[in-house]
Amino acid sequence: MADPRGFLKHTERELPDRRPVDLRLLDWKEVYTDFGKDQLTTQASRCMDCGIPFCHNGCPLGNLIPEWNDLVYKDRWDDGIERLHATNNFPEFTGRLCPAPCEASCVLGINQPPVTIKQVEVELIDNAWDSGLVTPVLPTERTGKNIAIVGSGPAGLAAAQQLTRAGHTVYVYERADRIGGLLRYGIPEFKMEKRHIDRRLEQMKAEGTVFRTGVNVGVDITVTQLREDFDAVILAMGSTIGRDLPIEGRELDGIHQAMEFLPQANRVQLGDTVEGQITAKGKKVVIIGGGDTGADCLGTSLRQGAEIVHQFEIMPRPPKERAESTPWPTYPLMYRVSSAHEEGGERVFSVNTEMFVGENGKVTGLKAHEVVMRDGRFEKVANSDFELDCDLVLLAMGFVGPERTDLLDKLGVEYDQRGNIKRDDEFRAVGQENVFVAGDAGRGQSLIVWAIAEGRSAAAAVDEYLAGRTDLPAPIHPTQVAQR
Repeated sequence: MADPRGFLKHTERELPDRRPVDLRLLDWKEVYTDFGKDQLTTQASRCMDCGIPFCHNGCPLGNLIPEWNDLVYKDRWDDGIERLHATNNFPEFTGRLCPAPCEASCVLGINQPPVTIKQVEVELIDNAWDSGLVTPVLPTERTGKNIAIVGSGPAGLAAAQQLTRAGHTVYVYERADRIGGLLRYGIPEFKMEKRHIDRRLEQMKAEGTVFRTGVNVGVDITVTQLREDFDAVILAMGSTIGRDLPIEGRELDGIHQAMEFLPQANRVQLGDTVEGQITAKGKKVVIIGGGDTGADCLGTSLRQGAEIVHQFEIMPRPPKERAESTPWPTYPLMYRVSSAHEEGGERVFSVNTEMFVGENGKVTGLKAHEVVMRDGRFEKVANSDFELDCDLVLLAMGFVGPERTDLLDKLGVEYDQRGNIKRDDEFRAVGQENVFVAGDAGRGQSLIVWAIAEGRSAAAAVDEYLAGRTDLPAPIHPTQVAQR
């Protein structure tokens, strides 16, 4: 543990400041300022000798949080990054993007602000990169087994790194032109600069992982070739079908899925020219969906120069403090203000969009009304109808499963009631001997920590299938595979 009395001496939870809104809207850089080493040491010292560290259970990866908090407090950063990497392949991703369920289950959080676990994590890995502590981990022997991983998001990358280090030859196939999946083209630059992905990919290439971009597996590589050339396959293509809003006027121009809009903005920041780019510049924007993807659309729209932005959420506004329905140590339902929400726009809760209206085939507005939830159902509030002008609508209502591609059709995989690929307790696709499923493709839309945890666990299952045993850690217990 860190300072035994740290949580008594330092009751304030501190985080790095966000850059001024007027300044950060002028660029696409990450929004946070540097966090001083002394401040971080103080925050690490708040980690208490709680007996049972519920943060372990709160994190799907089982991160050894009290251990590396203690090591940071003692200025043993090299040992700290070793303990962090023992459970997490990519803490530079989770430290920036994870909503930190570990902090929600921190024992100190019962009656004080919880330990700033996520900030200690990201400072640990950033310091490790800057200090040259992150180097390729080469396998001690080669197994001669070939593995194909379809999809290069966090689940696919985690599985690839684990299996490469176990001595297998791993090929990661990505149909886009760059590796990273939603990390590359879904997450805006202001939340995570893409240099963090590129730096980690260089390490993985040096370890021996082979990356192939622009490859549509099932078309460019047939299923017959896949079965002949590889001893095992992991499907990690994510949950990419956006939930639609099939109401009157949906066919009008100017209404787009969030994942039509966000990747184009990211491509521009990477230096690409995007013909006919969907942009919010000078437009009245409505974002339908109040989650993280909606906030990403908000921050992107503001940086592009939107005239005005409204973000609709059908659910009621959450309470300012932890809701009674989500007691400690569960992840709390509560009102949160992301960096994008801080930057502008208007959040509108308890509202349902009824129809889109337009002229000459283009959206010009929408009709909506307020709703109230009774007995688990939304009911319209009488006399609450309103109209709102808009010329760009972004649908950010979540995702409903992987695309039904030629690959999945020809493999003959089965689907569960939610449209995800059905699998057994060993991450194996039902009815398939050597085809495994990791991440959102099998679990459904979830958190980045779940994706990495699933990638690591699927890697252990593949390694055991190929070698008869495995030393790779599997953070997800088989009974958790089908849990949502």
